Amino acid sequence: MGRKAFIDRVELARLVAAGWSNAEIAAHFGVTESGVLQAKRAAGLARAMLDHGRAIPWKLNRVHNQTGPATNLRNLSAVAQGGEVPRVKVNTAVRWARRLVDSGLDVAYDPEKGFYETPVSGASHVEGVLNDALAVLEREE
Repeated sequence: MGRKAFIDRVELARLVAAGWSNAEIAAHFGVTESGVLQAKRAAGLARAMLDHGRAIPWKLNRVHNQTGPATNLRNLSAVAQGGEVPRVKVNTAVRWARRLVDSGLDVAYDPEKGFYETPVSGASHVEGVLNDALAVLEREE
């Protein structure tokens, strides 16, 4: 039985800082990419996973995953959680959400139809996601 692979944290940090990919690091240490990810998380070297469940509370059909509404909701969610999103994508998502809110519209989702705009009834989902993102953007300014 072989010796358990060991990932030296100092060496791992050096390789990550040098821009090595997980595959390159895995080959260097003789471990799997999953092992590298585990080691990076344990060493605080991995970006925190973002949870978009609040922004996209529906189980999306795969064909709807990369549509405009899904992308915009995900980008607003990432901003609200402190993730890095290119400014042009933030601007697009904010403009989209503001258009809906200003028009008294919200988004809903149907696995067959995909996303669709609907009049707001009760609390606006899009407005809540937008407000979470704007709160973070205002603190950054």
